[in-house]
Amino acid sequence: MTAAPDDLPPLAGLEHARLDWRQDANGETAPHSSAFDDVYFSRHDGRAETEHVFLAANRLPERFAHWRATRPFVVGETGFGTGLNMLCAWACFDAHAPAEARLHLVSTEKFPLERDDLARALAAWPDLAERAAALVAQWPEPVAGVHRLWLDQRVTLDLHFGDTTERLRLLDGAVDAWFLDGFAPSRNPEMWHPELFAAMAARSRPGATFATFTCAGVVKRGLKAAGFAWRKVPGFGRKREMLAGEIETPPEDERRRTTPWFTPPAPQPARRVAVIGAGLAGTTVAAALARRGVAVTLIDREGPGAGASGNAQGALYVKLAADTNRQSRTYLAGLLHARRWLEALDPEHTLWSPGGVLQLAPTERETRRQARFLANHPLPESVVRAVDADEAGRLAGLDLPHDGLGLSHDGLGLSHEGLGLSYGGLYYPLAGWVRPDALCRRLAASDGVSVYRGEVREISPIAGEDGAGGWRLALAGGDSAALAVDTLEIDQVVIAAATASNGFAQTAALPLQPVRGQISRLTLPSGAPAPTRVICAGGYAMPPLDGSLTFGASFAPNDADAATREADHAANLEELERTLPGYPAALAAADADLSPAALDGRAAVRAASPDKSPYAGPVPDAEAWRHDYAAMAKDATRAPERPGRHHPGLWISAAHGSRGLSSAPLCAELIASRICDEPLPLEAPLADHLHPGRRVIRDLIRGH
Repeated sequence: MTAAPDDLPPLAGLEHARLDWRQDANGETAPHSSAFDDVYFSRHDGRAETEHVFLAANRLPERFAHWRATRPFVVGETGFGTGLNMLCAWACFDAHAPAEARLHLVSTEKFPLERDDLARALAAWPDLAERAAALVAQWPEPVAGVHRLWLDQRVTLDLHFGDTTERLRLLDGAVDAWFLDGFAPSRNPEMWHPELFAAMAARSRPGATFATFTCAGVVKRGLKAAGFAWRKVPGFGRKREMLAGEIETPPEDERRRTTPWFTPPAPQPARRVAVIGAGLAGTTVAAALARRGVAVTLIDREGPGAGASGNAQGALYVKLAADTNRQSRTYLAGLLHARRWLEALDPEHTLWSPGGVLQLAPTERETRRQARFLANHPLPESVVRAVDADEAGRLAGLDLPHDGLGLSHDGLGLSHEGLGLSYGGLYYPLAGWVRPDALCRRLAASDGVSVYRGEVREISPIAGEDGAGGWRLALAGGDSAALAVDTLEIDQVVIAAATASNGFAQTAALPLQPVRGQISRLTLPSGAPAPTRVICAGGYAMPPLDGSLTFGASFAPNDADAATREADHAANLEELERTLPGYPAALAAADADLSPAALDGRAAVRAASPDKSPYAGPVPDAEAWRHDYAAMAKDATRAPERPGRHHPGLWISAAHGSRGLSSAPLCAELIASRICDEPLPLEAPLADHLHPGRRVIRDLIRGH
């Protein structure tokens, strides 16, 4: 397995927890860790122990009752285990917090339980059954990284899978109260070391509290060295004492010494936010903000689900690099995030289909590339696995090429004779396809979102304290009586206008490339063969929707013409033949008209960045960056420690290219989390990878 870039851990699957279920004197069973020879919770009364050790010692009932901040209260935990602590914190929050308050839970876990074990463990508390069901339903695959779960409208859980210290170092966020949990120091000494406590301190807000069941010397010394003040308090059950305490002044974030330009801007009011652009990027941001109680004005010249997001069917997929890089990490995180998000948004699957994606390897070169990818990324088979030609055919619902010399068909599928080509590929069970146009309309109809059909000609800052007085939008062409004005004053702005996103003075430094793509649609005759899953190679073919087969798509950089072309239909047919040799002939034999003139289709223009990763984050003040970091043009190591200056309250989500269904929902959560002062749904280095200012720094270093 190749080394990961920087200090990021390998992109890999994790080992599940190894459990045995032991019976107590009352005949009740509880989970016991075979690896650490320790219990997950007290057999005496695990619920009461959690409430005493973690809730009461952190004064959570009192603090929840008095919470009035617009940001959520953040609880951090070392060792998720069965999730009992987090579910109890949630129940405590519901019992004591005011209706407008929000709770954000952050927990690490190196050995996640299997879904069935999790459900069995939590079944011991029937009064937590509804909360446990929400957790179990969204339980993520055992992949290292951050997994965001929406437990309910007010409560979010971020599961950071991997080594606890490593995960906290990568966390971009700050904690109000810590549950310092995990197997006892005598059973799991690798966790309880000075680096853990230092990482906790660095991710704490001023005055953050902690509580832990142990009084071990290594814990007391580690906490004190990291800056926490601790005291002994009465323990639970047979444990006479435990520790509780707080940290008044957390240390500075040393990560920003090498990348000061990525220092996030200070939080500012976000009661009203305008989102410019109502495609996937814009509507996902609008819905994410509205869910947090922000009033959103969504502005688009053509209305929701137009432009590149206006297709009736789009692939939810990724194509990951053979060697680990930040782009692949981000897109895989986006795919896993989008799958959970779609399931929560639309469990009836009216807007999407979780049927999986088959990525074929039709050439020897692609076969070698896929083999290298699998060798470098030992991910669970529930995420991606290799399939041979026979299984690929079964998954596709078509007979894929086995021999290549003789092809015959019977109108219902493909069969092959002779000797020759045979290939399989990679199968992504969690991928699928989505109705982008319908999805955008659903998101735009979210409570708290107002839609204005018009155009923003200019955005200009409103003078205020520290330069954060909000924004004035100059409007044109509006058709909404609710916004029949020439200007709109707003707290913050998110630009999500595809290729037009860099058309404002503040975003002109962010390069965007138009990429024209045209899909083709064929009305299928009765009995014609059709794929049962999305099939990708050089092009792609979708399962039929409303009796039509969608395939394509053309790829034309620097072409901004959205008119359909017969030549592109012809090219899409040629690509379909390369992807599925013999399939067009089988369609023709079923009386399908494959002439380019007979095909329906749609062309649109997507936006791409030079490095093919999206822009998601605060908009940099490019002129200020060029001034502040000018020395880097001569020596890239001479980075002044001055934080990067941004346009206050101005954000961008753009350059999602052809994989916006995988990237846009995660980028929306990233931006909404920044605006609302929450922990991020991605590791800090991956959030930096998406930062719109990365191009400004790159150009400075290269002397452009």
